[in-house]
Amino acid sequence: MDLLDTEGFARKYDFLYLPIDFKSRACLGYAFINLVDSADVQRFWGRFDGYSKWVLPSKKVCHVSWSGPHQGLESHIERYRNSPVMHKSVPDEYKPVVFRDGVRVVFPSPTKTPRAPRIRHMSEFRAATPFQAANFMAPILC
Repeated sequence: MDLLDTEGFARKYDFLYLPIDFKSRACLGYAFINLVDSADVQRFWGRFDGYSKWVLPSKKVCHVSWSGPHQGLESHIERYRNSPVMHKSVPDEYKPVVFRDGVRVVFPSPTKTPRAPRIRHMSEFRAATPFQAANFMAPILC
């Protein structure tokens, strides 16, 4: 979120999800971002496609693309609200987030009980230090 805000996109997105490998607690190398206004897409694309000024040392270069088939806030919410990533055992830092006017709001409740994610040693996962997504951004796909 800090990267998006610093690069001029504060309050321009209403959904953000940075998938994490539950076992290694590392980012998978991509993110899903929903921009509020389609007028910002071209500027976002220009800013982040080819981006490589990461906070942490990395030679990775960002590649921006459309996220098919999920487009729009409601589609992303429906995709994740019943997903294992929303299970109560998953730390908040690993979950997708929704914003309204730049302020984080409660993610809509599941319509059914999400199953637990498949992790070999769930007790180790629960005891792990939470991953701080704001400190590690990797290439973004949106």
